[in-house]
Amino acid sequence: MDIRTFDVFDDDLFHSYNQIYRAAELFERPDAPVWSEHEAAVTFRKPDDAEHWAAYAAFDGDTMVGSSFLASPQLDNTHMTWGAVYVAPELRRRGIGGELVEHLVRTTAEAGRPIILAEASYDFARRDDHPYRRFAEKHGFALASTEISRVLGLPVPETQLQAWIEEAAPHHTAYKVESYVGDLPDHILPSFCHVTNQLALDAPTGDIEFEAEAITPEVWRQKEAKIKEQGRTLLTTVAADERGEAVAVTNMAAPGDDPAKVFQWATLVLRGHRGHRLGLAIKARNLLELQRLLPDRRQVWTSNEEHNGPMLDINVKMGFEPVEILAEFQRKLDV
Repeated sequence: MDIRTFDVFDDDLFHSYNQIYRAAELFERPDAPVWSEHEAAVTFRKPDDAEHWAAYAAFDGDTMVGSSFLASPQLDNTHMTWGAVYVAPELRRRGIGGELVEHLVRTTAEAGRPIILAEASYDFARRDDHPYRRFAEKHGFALASTEISRVLGLPVPETQLQAWIEEAAPHHTAYKVESYVGDLPDHILPSFCHVTNQLALDAPTGDIEFEAEAITPEVWRQKEAKIKEQGRTLLTTVAADERGEAVAVTNMAAPGDDPAKVFQWATLVLRGHRGHRLGLAIKARNLLELQRLLPDRRQVWTSNEEHNGPMLDINVKMGFEPVEILAEFQRKLDV
């Protein structure tokens, strides 16, 4: 078996790569959210100054039998990588996945990075002994953080969304809540980036130690261009202070290739501005804008570290239901 990079612009090879990914992700999880082939292709083909994405595949002769990727931050957290391996269910237990993992580990070490991260989703009932966890531990990874994936069924009655907005409003009269579809306006972008950069520091991350991100307005514009090329619709709501600067942000992405799902991305309120119900206010407002713009969507997917009490409280209040474990694993390397 040979593990190597391949030409991600070769449509036939990339189709094989993506088919293995989909088969692995949907195994025993038929409703799991997955990237479309187009979304994945844009991720690997379009340059990204913030993160380098490398695709690898395992070949038995000319046949692709496994796939993997390794993402390497370029502006911050340059001491780590994060990756994943995929093997179709019918080809498992042949050592393919193990060789792919060790290839990612070697590649990380050769880059001088002492930490590699990986994640896996599985049922609550097997959180302590699921085969994915045992596989990770066999290859030297330790469980470092546990998130809970949750799903909100849509639509939420607009009267309920308005009620949450009105419930929060008396607590943040000094702030202005604004919503945007697609690209953010120039005036809010620097402060939006500042808030976004704090997420890795302020949100619980278990035993994983992150640095603050270093996203700049220029880098975010690059991300917006990639999001649009992937066919996703980005919805963002911010709370701005009296200076007009964002102090709380939330955003969601609606994929063009999956007309039912929406993905909740970041939500964060800066520490000095907490206690004003801004988290509830911006999440309810963003959901209201989503349902007005895309009324046929049926699910919002999100995940939070299981000890992130304030955000879990908001998600439970809004009706998000737990569906599975999202386990984060870490392996420390001698480099």
